[in-house]
Amino acid sequence: MKLDDFLSLDEQKRIVEAIAEAERMTSGEIRVHVTPTCDGDPLEQAREVFAQLEMYKTRQRNGILLFLAFESRKFAIVGDEGIDNVVPDDYWNSERDTLMGFLKRGEAARGIEGVIRSFGEKLKAHFPIEEDDVDELSNEISYAD
Repeated sequence: MKLDDFLSLDEQKRIVEAIAEAERMTSGEIRVHVTPTCDGDPLEQAREVFAQLEMYKTRQRNGILLFLAFESRKFAIVGDEGIDNVVPDDYWNSERDTLMGFLKRGEAARGIEGVIRSFGEKLKAHFPIEEDDVDELSNEISYAD
């Protein structure tokens, strides 16, 4: 299956725009990675993708990855150590639960956009935009089949 089988081109565009909008408020970085399947633990696979995408290479270690395996109906959220150290212990679970509700209703794109906005607000609170800020990571959705 292709990415277009999960998210329409318009939905993909809206998600990339949501990432760019969120990142205009923060030095943090947000990525979305989509794959059809995940055979094991989605959190473990998300951590592997986080490393493959070199998301740990941000100056303040404040990247967030949203990993989705649409055929397997699994997903995970991974925050780098900078953001993970400053959010409440239940933050990632709360975002997971929010997205799960959207996915169960068949509203994947709306849910993804919503959690991206929430990530942006949380990053803004802890890592506000700086004068010398540069976009350290691509905003495009990464895809692996």
